[in-house]
Amino acid sequence: MTRDDILQSAAQVFRQKGFHGASMADIAEAVQLQKASLYHHFGSKQEILLELLDRALEMVTERMAEVMAREISPDEKLRLAMRTYLKTLSEQGDLVSVLLLEFRSLEPDFFARHTPNRDRFERMWRDLIQQGVDEGAFHCESVSMASRGLLGAMNWTVTWYRRDGPMTMEQIADSFADLFLQGLSVVGKS
Repeated sequence: MTRDDILQSAAQVFRQKGFHGASMADIAEAVQLQKASLYHHFGSKQEILLELLDRALEMVTERMAEVMAREISPDEKLRLAMRTYLKTLSEQGDLVSVLLLEFRSLEPDFFARHTPNRDRFERMWRDLIQQGVDEGAFHCESVSMASRGLLGAMNWTVTWYRRDGPMTMEQIADSFADLFLQGLSVVGKS
């Protein structure tokens, strides 16, 4: 039994039961370990949660960095970033559900360790939007508010997206991109 096996099972347990509803015994049972053996790998449920959050943020940050490095227009970059992020959310359901829904369960010391990684990821989205503003491709009153709105819309898909639903995640990403890039207004549109 490896740490990776334990973390994968813990993500599933946390997604199903929520962090507070899950116990170390639940995680141990999911990986067919004795509870005492689980403590050989992790000192606490908080440690497991923090490592899951760190892994999820590392994954989405790496994928976002690949998009940010591309030499394409800001609108193409935003659309590609949204597709990439939403694809990751749909492919890594257990892990990203923990990232997006359970981070508030961290105790203050663990939360302080998590925050710089989260801020780094969010800053990438602000930088992308700011690049578009600087190049005259985007207009928004607040880059910070625009990035929060964009992330909020995308993050919430973990609660309602279904693989067998009427739209693929790429179609959803394109729909969100159209909404954010073009807005709802009919002014100036033909």
